[in-house]
Amino acid sequence: MAPTKITHIGGPTTLIEVGGWRILTDPTFDPPGKRYFFGWGTTSRKLVGPSIAAADLGPIDAVLVSHHHHGDNLDPSAQALLPTWGTTVTTKKAAAKLGGNCVGLAAWETTLLEAPGKESITVTATPCRHGPVGSEPITGPVIGFSLAWAGQEHGELWVTGDTVLYSALREVPSRLKIGTILLHLGSVRFRYLSGWFRYTMDAREGAELIELVDPAHVVPVHYEGWSHFQQGRSAAEAVLGQSPLADRVTWLDPGESKVVE
Repeated sequence: MAPTKITHIGGPTTLIEVGGWRILTDPTFDPPGKRYFFGWGTTSRKLVGPSIAAADLGPIDAVLVSHHHHGDNLDPSAQALLPTWGTTVTTKKAAAKLGGNCVGLAAWETTLLEAPGKESITVTATPCRHGPVGSEPITGPVIGFSLAWAGQEHGELWVTGDTVLYSALREVPSRLKIGTILLHLGSVRFRYLSGWFRYTMDAREGAELIELVDPAHVVPVHYEGWSHFQQGRSAAEAVLGQSPLADRVTWLDPGESKVVE
């Protein structure tokens, strides 16, 4: 296939364009100002709206939703549009809840995206743990996504999803050849409820994961735009800038794109 274009829409939301496919990740299109309830007393306020309005996106062939139950990964505006956006690949629990054209996967399960006139894309669900040990009953199921298609020069495109760095995540480079990472950061914390426990990677963990994977390209996402993100771009960029693979990291402003081979 042709080179891949990645556009950062905001927060975790990106548009991936390759070989005629247009794929959204963790779509969030609500305007700023709303407060979202994540369960067990945790909340977050959206601070910045999307750089591209949903109405201006054009056709969408598939959507990757790492989890449906947090508004910074799937908000009401996006959920209402899912039936118009082709296939949604998500967790089994989310697929049962959302219905429609949803395909539910558990970690390491796969599905195939197919369409007339386009080369197929294999989607592999990758493991996530959205918090410290034992947090799964509270934070719920989450997955990442690795996308494979014919002709990838450096390897698959991996969307990590919301996760901390833990043993199952470290298995990914031993099971898949990754060429590009969409790296979810943000160091999410709710200090008034859970102290210093983190629910997504900070840049230190992100740097460790990058070295484990040894990808050709890294695009950080999910670090600004909501009040529960505790490590923004400037702090994260300083840490990743010290990585021996810092030259492979590209920071995209909302609305900005990068083409990767």
